[in-house]
Amino acid sequence: MQKTILITGSTDGIGLATAKMLVAQGHKVLLHGRNSTKLAEVETALAATGGHVESYVADLSRMADVEALAKAVSAKHTQLDVLINNAGVYRTPHSITQDGLDIRFVVNTIAPYRLTQRLMPLMGADGRVINLSSAAQSPVDTAAMAGQTALTEGTAYAQSKLALTMWSYSMALARKENGPMIVAVNPGSLLGSKMVKEAFGIAGSDIGIGADILTRAALSAEFATASGQYFDNDAGQFASPHPDALDVQKCAAIVQAIEAILVAIGE
Repeated sequence: MQKTILITGSTDGIGLATAKMLVAQGHKVLLHGRNSTKLAEVETALAATGGHVESYVADLSRMADVEALAKAVSAKHTQLDVLINNAGVYRTPHSITQDGLDIRFVVNTIAPYRLTQRLMPLMGADGRVINLSSAAQSPVDTAAMAGQTALTEGTAYAQSKLALTMWSYSMALARKENGPMIVAVNPGSLLGSKMVKEAFGIAGSDIGIGADILTRAALSAEFATASGQYFDNDAGQFASPHPDALDVQKCAAIVQAIEAILVAIGE
């Protein structure tokens, strides 16, 4: 059965590789990118293979764009089977957004949280939300998440990925049997994405490793009851994330902090 799948950050890296894999299997893929020219090129290339694709432009460092993306998808679709929150950032020339927030927290944590919330009405109990986590996870400084404390690139990235994993767990608990399934996935460390090349100056390993696990998470039976769990693709199995991501109270506090930030910036 054909699924409708939205992949954020699908113009390169793991997102693009996953889009290609899913299109090849006959699924309808909603592509997302912030560069309209690059996005159009990817859409044209995938459509030329006979793929069912659509494209949506949005800068996920801008919450207004996140809202617009959700509205655009909702205007065209009454059902979304899978949301893969893949877009992420590690290094950028401008680390502070127009709202005065650290861009790592905005793109890696807050934008996927809001996008998931907004698209939830399109997703039934059988829907799936796959959040791109990381092996890099550090205790979250909520003051830093709110833009009140400056962090180094690596620290901000690791904290933003733990915060993502924490809200995934909290949201999964809140939804319970009503769905959709919400899972955090470390697709593999140091895969050959643009982010890894920019951050560490290395080619990285086969990007297909990440695309394969995201495709499995989107479609396979092994993930059907995985809501609230964390899959570590370095270990090739469901595993324990940072202990904070299994602490109900700490996870709830992260959700409250995200909600407070959204209120503060008027979203």
